[in-house]
Amino acid sequence: MKIKHNKKRNTAFVYEILIKEATVAILKKDTKRRNNVINIIKKHFKSDSLLRKDLECYRSLYENQNLTQLTSEKIIKEVKLQKRLLDAARLFKQQTALIHDINKEASSSIFNNFIPNYKTLATIDQIFSDRISPKNQVILENEIVKNMTKQFPTKEVVEPIDNIIYNTFVEKFNNKYESNLLEEQKTLLTYYIASFADNALELKVFLNEEIARLKNKLEEAKAINEIKSDTDMLEKTNKIIECLNGFFNKTIDDSLLLTVMRTQELVKEIYTDVSHD
Repeated sequence: MKIKHNKKRNTAFVYEILIKEATVAILKKDTKRRNNVINIIKKHFKSDSLLRKDLECYRSLYENQNLTQLTSEKIIKEVKLQKRLLDAARLFKQQTALIHDINKEASSSIFNNFIPNYKTLATIDQIFSDRISPKNQVILENEIVKNMTKQFPTKEVVEPIDNIIYNTFVEKFNNKYESNLLEEQKTLLTYYIASFADNALELKVFLNEEIARLKNKLEEAKAINEIKSDTDMLEKTNKIIECLNGFFNKTIDDSLLLTVMRTQELVKEIYTDVSHD
């Protein structure tokens, strides 16, 4: 018998909907909404909080892919042990406080945000329960192992989605509610919002790697006929590279974030056009 899933008590689900809500607010330049959601994240998902520890249990199972079956099974075993060591009563109280703050400081409608990996999060929540049969426990764990051993899609598979070209980034985002965001843009936004709970450590690492990747791509693009034969385009490409060089010493804020995202979009457009020539 399947247990009813209480998504408001699923720490990972609540965290993901907050990330999405903050992302939407940033790109729509809704400062008040952005600040309210980020304050909730900062308050409840501090590195030493029980909610953060609970979140890490979930994330260990839904953020890891390309693993072997043996490694996946070992991770599940360790995660279940760590989950059992959490103080259930204290966790329940912290979840209650989090739900209260979302309803009061943001909106209860946040709980209706669409999360693509909702089914996976619900499955993980089920395997943490002690109210399911051994048979169902094994079946659900096999589903998680299948997800953890899944290979990332190749470029050929994702190409139809990645080839979408935006006319105006923010306008398109507002109209389609992030459905056309590139994967690298989604990743950057996720790291950015999550940085308010982990002192931006993971964001800084990712941003340094991503800026370096974009610079290399733009340097390579200068050899493309359409760019090297057009003085204006070549000059603009050099200016973008120079701008990226200056980001290493800048404070990470919304302006820097959007500039990097537009550069991600530009690089995608350049190489999409080249591949179609």
